[in-house]
Amino acid sequence: MQSKRLKLAWLYILLALGAIVALVLLSGRPPIPSVPTQVVTRANISNAISTNGKVEPVTPYEMRALVQTHVTKIRATEGQFVKKGQPLVDLDEGQLRADISHAREQLVNNQENLRIAKSGGPATQLAQLDSDIRKTEIERTRLQSVVTATEKLVAQQAATQQELIVERANLARTESERDRLIASRADFVRQTNLDADRQALLVSQSQETLDDLQQKMNSTHIIAPADGTLYSLPVHVNDPVKEGDLLAAVADLKNVRVRAFVDEPELGELVPGQNVGITWDALPGRTWTGHTSQIPRQVVPHGTRTVGELLCPINNDDQRLIPNTNVNVRIELAVRANVLIVPRGAILFEGTQHRSVFVVESGTPDSILHKREVNVGISDSTRYEVLGGLKEGDVVAILGNIQPKDGMKVRVEKPE
Repeated sequence: MQSKRLKLAWLYILLALGAIVALVLLSGRPPIPSVPTQVVTRANISNAISTNGKVEPVTPYEMRALVQTHVTKIRATEGQFVKKGQPLVDLDEGQLRADISHAREQLVNNQENLRIAKSGGPATQLAQLDSDIRKTEIERTRLQSVVTATEKLVAQQAATQQELIVERANLARTESERDRLIASRADFVRQTNLDADRQALLVSQSQETLDDLQQKMNSTHIIAPADGTLYSLPVHVNDPVKEGDLLAAVADLKNVRVRAFVDEPELGELVPGQNVGITWDALPGRTWTGHTSQIPRQVVPHGTRTVGELLCPINNDDQRLIPNTNVNVRIELAVRANVLIVPRGAILFEGTQHRSVFVVESGTPDSILHKREVNVGISDSTRYEVLGGLKEGDVVAILGNIQPKDGMKVRVEKPE
């Protein structure tokens, strides 16, 4: 009896030791990881650039003040449709009327001075010079005769040598006065020609001044330059305005464009004709469509970014998009229909060329991972197009934080 109990005790001890050894061995084995999976399916996918932009009219007409004055009347309402020639804003023109009157007087005076200069200068002064020259010519001829006669008398000893010297001196003085008068007349004519040129310039300047003032006068009555929507009217009655201030802006808002700001690294993917989708936070759920038009040829600073400004014409028939609003822009670079896709989280990137996935082979209770190289095409924010290496219905592991290996056992979560 005692021997039998001893055998049972040893049996229990051996069983306990076996259990302990099994627990030790099991505790050293790494746990089998659990991984999410997804079935390879077909779907449409597009590669796109997402950025921001600003709405602007294609052909805006901005009316700005040409003179410092103030607003006297507002004849339209911001947001209304206006016809070409319709009055919009009136400005005070009192000072301009006075300036135009003075400019006209100045122009008339300069025109009269030009007429006088072209006719040879003041007639009385020129006539006096011509008269004085004729008198000296007559006196010179007379004195030449006196000198000749005196020379003969001296030869006949009927006159003295001193008398001849006196007559010759009188002739020399007369000839000198004649030369002086001729030179004075030439200077007068030359100066008159210079005055004519100067007066012609003054006439031209006076006319330009008058034309400029008349243009400014016309600008005090702001009218619509074309049919369209008065989308900006920033002034009110009695507001002071200075030269260059915006008074009104008109455009056809059925055809607008978006100036999209594309970051420099993405500019190489842009070509004309790519589809563009526009959304505006103020109207959630609404999308406007267009296409890329003018591709950027330079980059410019935009806040903390360096961007190219891409122009995209947009159809805005209902005129809900408002100029100068900030919008969201999606530019479709490529579109693929009914292609195999896998989630980004399933792709293992190895170097610059190799892409792999881990296909799940179902088992009980565990499944096995099999590494498979794949070719991928375009991508969006969550998926890749598969060009080769997988077929529809394959189940791939979403890698997450695990370090997968070929042949690794896993417990799979239900495919999505």
